[in-house]
Amino acid sequence: MIAATGLRWILTLLFAAPVGYGVWRAVLPGTRVAERVDHALHAVMGVLMAAMAWPWGMDLSAEPQVVLFSAGALWFLSAAPFRAGDRSRRGAVLAAWPHVVMMGAMAWMVAAMNSSGAMAGHSGAGGMHDMHMADASGLAAMTLSGTGPRLVAGVLAAVLAGIGLVWLARALDRARALDPAARPAPTAPTARPPGDSVAGALALGCHAAMALGMAVMCVLLV
Repeated sequence: MIAATGLRWILTLLFAAPVGYGVWRAVLPGTRVAERVDHALHAVMGVLMAAMAWPWGMDLSAEPQVVLFSAGALWFLSAAPFRAGDRSRRGAVLAAWPHVVMMGAMAWMVAAMNSSGAMAGHSGAGGMHDMHMADASGLAAMTLSGTGPRLVAGVLAAVLAGIGLVWLARALDRARALDPAARPAPTAPTARPPGDSVAGALALGCHAAMALGMAVMCVLLV
């Protein structure tokens, strides 16, 4: 939960982008079943990440979320080799690992907060030593106090920030490539690469928003 109202709204709006994109792609006619699952998982994660910023988000049951996002991490990892497309299977797995990390990070965050007694479905009194209430003037209302959990949160924040910045850079590159004035005149007719599209740039931008928002949430737990 975040104490600063302004930051709550900033993160909520940030997570709204991948939620909207995920829902759109999940219901878009012609989307393959496996891709619908991908987009649905991202949309649900965005909704629950936004909820985590608000006091009422702490009333949501933790166990179903941990199960869902653990299964989501396994989904992205196990499905990648079977839909490599024009990549090698190794390349497909490498492309999937950021999504695996994000799903795993979400499962860990919910589990860590649940073990502290901060979320619904936990008796909590014995676990509150793992989390302390921050000063009212701080950004986060609750932060982890155990050395191990805080270290994990810090590592996840760094990894997610790195993933988000890479995706953001790629999204900006794709967006610039879509500008006819920014592209050199082709010397011969060429087909546009499959990913070189508005949807491709938008997807990367939404993934970046999710990863960077999650990095901020992890920082607030340290």
